[in-house]
Amino acid sequence: MKVTALAGGVGGAKLAHGLAQVLAPEALSVIVNTGDDFVHLGLHISPDLDTVMYTLGGLANAETGWGLAGETWSFMEALERLGGATWFRLGDRDLATHVERSRRLAAGETLSAITADFCTRLGIGARVLPMTDDGVHTMVQTDQGELAFQEYFVHRQWQPRVTGFRFAGLPGARPTAQVCAALEAADAVVVCPSNPFVSIDPILSLPGVRERLRGKPVVAVTPIVGGQALKGPAAKMLAELGVKASALAVAEHYGAALTGFVLDIVDLALRPAVEATVPRVRVADTVMKSAADRARLAREVLEFVAEISAVVRP
Repeated sequence: MKVTALAGGVGGAKLAHGLAQVLAPEALSVIVNTGDDFVHLGLHISPDLDTVMYTLGGLANAETGWGLAGETWSFMEALERLGGATWFRLGDRDLATHVERSRRLAAGETLSAITADFCTRLGIGARVLPMTDDGVHTMVQTDQGELAFQEYFVHRQWQPRVTGFRFAGLPGARPTAQVCAALEAADAVVVCPSNPFVSIDPILSLPGVRERLRGKPVVAVTPIVGGQALKGPAAKMLAELGVKASALAVAEHYGAALTGFVLDIVDLALRPAVEATVPRVRVADTVMKSAADRARLAREVLEFVAEISAVVRP
């Protein structure tokens, strides 16, 4: 079975790692959100790409889920002494990724080609695919004005009240040829437990992506458990948009794009309501506290996909 996952952030990276543990490397492609990419200190930063890449490479900081294990911070300390911007923390080892990526982008290479080479050098077998090589930038509309995503998320620590979202650059952007090929070749698509608004919507909003999902099993894993996001501001965003924060709200948000939804056991009571929105529902323990949890959940998701495939296959 060939699986293409849509991912962003820590939750997405965790399930991508689980899928990588149970699938052959050539059977897994991970399309990663680049809407939160930005230029900082003159460097091109790709936070979601790096989180997925470091996690699949076994290099991620296990406590935070982002950044590198064993990181040091001499650069940031020196930058602070000089009065530089330190609100977005770049570790000494992580800095090498951003410097080399920025150098190669300036030399004319694509983000896709650079990411593929980085993954090869880090021993990552699965294909990690930026959603686009074009500039798409997630803008968060708030009670403090429209903010670039990292300004909202990191600098202001996601405190402003959200009123909506905009993806700057989207009209002129296209998914890469590799992304299109991965979607077309996929036997199933897994939407990882990422923030639906700022991690998955940028991918789904690219021209041609939703069309390439049609006719395939598309299964989403809830990022909301017991009304709370396990990581990040997804639940807060839902509430501020006037929607009760729940797995049901996520299922309704994705709507017709899905053929299946994985609900956490904590939210078993929501199953009938979710089934009214998504044709098939699987209840599972979706909390991933360890590598073994990630592999266990990945197996359950793939079993669910196989069940759906048996039903929807022509």
